[in-house]
Amino acid sequence: MTKVLILAAGQGTRLRPITNDKPKCLVPLLGKSLLQRQTDVLKSTGLTNIHIATGYRADQIEKLGYATSFNPLYDKTNMVESLFSALEFIEGEEDLIIAYGDIVYQKNNLDKVLASNDEIALMIDREWKAFWSLRLENPLDDAETLKLNDQGFVTELGKKTESYDDVQGQYTGLIKIRGDKVNDFINFYNSIDRTLNFDGQDFNNMYMTSFLQMMIDSGWKAKGVLVNNGWLEIDTVEDLNVYETMHKNGKLSPFYMVD
Repeated sequence: MTKVLILAAGQGTRLRPITNDKPKCLVPLLGKSLLQRQTDVLKSTGLTNIHIATGYRADQIEKLGYATSFNPLYDKTNMVESLFSALEFIEGEEDLIIAYGDIVYQKNNLDKVLASNDEIALMIDREWKAFWSLRLENPLDDAETLKLNDQGFVTELGKKTESYDDVQGQYTGLIKIRGDKVNDFINFYNSIDRTLNFDGQDFNNMYMTSFLQMMIDSGWKAKGVLVNNGWLEIDTVEDLNVYETMHKNGKLSPFYMVD
């Protein structure tokens, strides 16, 4: 069995004014909310044990009937804290999918992640540069390092870079933790020294990539599940406008197939 945790606590400030009255995951993309697009794909693979980590405007997500966990410090913490606000849900020995609430992805990509039997699986887009070029004049402005070893395991991610050589793919925000490693995953989080600095952030505001990098540095094996497009990230109103225009002009499908 596999359970799914969607991280949807953030305020989505870069999507204002759309998020003035709704959480980021309920922002519409081509007629459906981001959350519905995710859950439709998850359910199409038989994944129905879906839990939402909420914060900002949690009431709107709760009305949809999903089981939820609330991060009361959503406006002062980052998504690692939101993840572990759902501790009671993630505990156990079932495979765990963790998904950012501001992404959408195609079933074929999710199938590849589900098929991985590694300790950690991270969906990585090899064609990231073409996708990033849709959103940014210079893709390196928002790029972060992603390095793989000869066996396809991630050795570095989430660092700032000025070289395309450092970016072998784009980490997409879709993660799988193998069931027998979930409790170790929780124990690792609990063992972190809360007084340290994490890539310029305090513990409460640690980036997910910083957390994953610490796990990798301590010996965890994080396999890169390589895909070619088939997903979107929605950070800004400009992102939405780009995708809407591309869809209208018949140019979005190479990057994301809309159902």
